[in-house]
Amino acid sequence: MAAPGENLRINADRLWDSIMEMAKIGPGVAGGNNRQTLTDSDKEGRALFQSWCDASGLSMGVDKMGTMFARREGTDPEALPVYVGSHLDTQPTGGKYDGVLGVLAGLEIVRSLDDLGIKTKHPIVVANWTNEEGARFAPAMLASGVFAGVHTLDFAYARKDMDGKSFGDELKRIGWLGDEEVGARKMHAYFEYHIEQGPILEAENKQIGVVTHGQGLWWLEFTLTGKEAHTGSTPMNMRVNAGLAMARIFEMVQHVAMTNQPGAVGGVGQMKFSPNSRNVLPGTVVFTVDIRSPDQDKLDGMRATIEEEAARIAVELDVGCSVEAVGHFDPVTFDPVLVDRVRKAAEDLGYSHMNIISGAGHDACWAARVAPATMVMCPCVDGLSHNEAEDISKEWAAAGADVLFHAVVETAEIVA
Repeated sequence: MAAPGENLRINADRLWDSIMEMAKIGPGVAGGNNRQTLTDSDKEGRALFQSWCDASGLSMGVDKMGTMFARREGTDPEALPVYVGSHLDTQPTGGKYDGVLGVLAGLEIVRSLDDLGIKTKHPIVVANWTNEEGARFAPAMLASGVFAGVHTLDFAYARKDMDGKSFGDELKRIGWLGDEEVGARKMHAYFEYHIEQGPILEAENKQIGVVTHGQGLWWLEFTLTGKEAHTGSTPMNMRVNAGLAMARIFEMVQHVAMTNQPGAVGGVGQMKFSPNSRNVLPGTVVFTVDIRSPDQDKLDGMRATIEEEAARIAVELDVGCSVEAVGHFDPVTFDPVLVDRVRKAAEDLGYSHMNIISGAGHDACWAARVAPATMVMCPCVDGLSHNEAEDISKEWAAAGADVLFHAVVETAEIVA
């Protein structure tokens, strides 16, 4: 199988311009983006992506989860496609690059192949997965999870946001409910390009992260039930304080993560008090604990400890406590052949690189269940992500896209 020539590069200016154009849709309040899944802004971003795909002569398929699949034909009608994907949805206060870089770099590969008149044996499909972030509808990576058979379609459609709106209804509302059966597609290979979302590559002064593994994850949603009472007139020894139980659980999660170092993280990013009044002790507190590790035993051990300790804290404070696992995936080992292909592409192109473990979950984690899969990463400034201040350079974006280009095209096989 011939590798593409080392002089082949993507059009860095066009890739960057596309990213900046997409960033105009669903602008955030501080320079980033708020383009949450199945919102009107998501609908608008999808339409822009489709217009670019149409201009490149790609055929568009949409499945019953709303995932978009833009296909460039190969010369062999029997050859399975090489997929390149990520997501266009963002966090409520997200950056311009998380997910978007991977989708638009996939499109740039197709555009560059067209510019160079290169044909491939295998078709190339660029995917925009629905609800990767999980910010509006838990769990994250929902559409790719249904694709891989981890979740059922009914389960996905029944997910509700904080306002009680269901995934299924919102998918219909924005007009992106496709008719293609989810998971019916077969993949020759799957590639995903993403910003690191951590500080390692920048700190090590490396341009490319060769992703060998992905951390496993548990999202544990706790519901604590106390007694609503006046904060000023209720004696301290007569309170049933769900907020205090929450605070002690937060501290406990920090302790569990620290005692499992290295290779473990834990924290809380979402919490809801009810009735959420300044002078009323909460009757209900709902929050999600996020724990991650590349070590399966460590990951599951952390979960067991956190649930056991949370129950103990609740009993001490006479607070009701229930917990539901609303998100999970096991640690992932990416395909060694594709990993080596990414590494070789970085070496051939002269880019500095290092092996790295993905700290975040990605659609590639579920795709790896149904096809050989791997990832490419580029640095981000100060490791900052899920933040409107998220930033990368055009040069970083282009270097990773070049590596992705070479690895994808080698896998799709150039036709002489």
